[in-house]
Amino acid sequence: MIRCILIDANDTIILTADVGRTQESGIKRYFVDFDQPTDAEKQKLIEVFDFHPLAVEDCFHYLQRPKLEYYTEHSFFVLHALDEGTLTSREINLFASDRHLVSYHEQSSREIDIVFEQCTQRLDKQETVDLVHKIMDKIVDGYFPIVHATEDELFALEERYRTRGNDRRLMEEIFELRARLLRISRTVMPMRDLLYRVVESKRLSIHPKKQAFFRDLYDHLLKLSEMIEYNRLMTSEFRDNFISLNSYRMNSIMKTLTIFTTIFMPLTFIAGIYGMNFEHMPELTTRYGYFVTLGAMALLALGMILFFKKNRWFDE
Repeated sequence: MIRCILIDANDTIILTADVGRTQESGIKRYFVDFDQPTDAEKQKLIEVFDFHPLAVEDCFHYLQRPKLEYYTEHSFFVLHALDEGTLTSREINLFASDRHLVSYHEQSSREIDIVFEQCTQRLDKQETVDLVHKIMDKIVDGYFPIVHATEDELFALEERYRTRGNDRRLMEEIFELRARLLRISRTVMPMRDLLYRVVESKRLSIHPKKQAFFRDLYDHLLKLSEMIEYNRLMTSEFRDNFISLNSYRMNSIMKTLTIFTTIFMPLTFIAGIYGMNFEHMPELTTRYGYFVTLGAMALLALGMILFFKKNRWFDE
């Protein structure tokens, strides 16, 4: 679908689907949106507009990294929005100049829909840079609920972790959450770098007062980046603590088993000797030999237990 907002010489707003009208002499400014275009509509992007072929090629090769490219007649933006359900990136391409803004996206974009609807009322009062900022602002606003929801889920897992640190299912959820944070960061971090380029750019015609709005977006992305990194560190700590806790418990079990094995080794040795049943073993005919042997084994076991306790082998 192609939709256009045109402003003529009389500042009249014209809504049309005929992208060819953007080239009429009486049109001062326009905003054209290529929303999930068909192959025939994609061809119009090439035929109607004189955009750089590399920028057009980037539109057709999904998914490009967020970036800003400067060309003679326009600037080209690649933006990434986040799908709240799948956490996959949705690419939005913008061709911007003083006279026009052309957006191209092969997936539905709530951000473009909102800004386009606003422009149907007062496009004549907004510069192209304002529209670019609004689209970026809507995209960044869409990041916050996703990051906050992930953070809330992590805090809930932290409470469960304190009471059930050895729960294998809990650790699986933490690893899943870590993977989600990684997918989010793959979108947010490049967008942060893009906003830094926009803020520091000397080639974009952005008034210093309006540049402050882009700087505010950059600050928001810095905050999101810090939140994501902090949450990833938390999941790393959970993972390391889980491994350490399991190792500690395994060592405690092995320590207990070793103590019992050590105690029973001499007892087993004694029982083994008197279990051989040789005919000329004098102890076998002793009247109280059985009880003496049991007593000796009991004293030996008790002595070893006291020795281990004195040397704090039973301490955690």
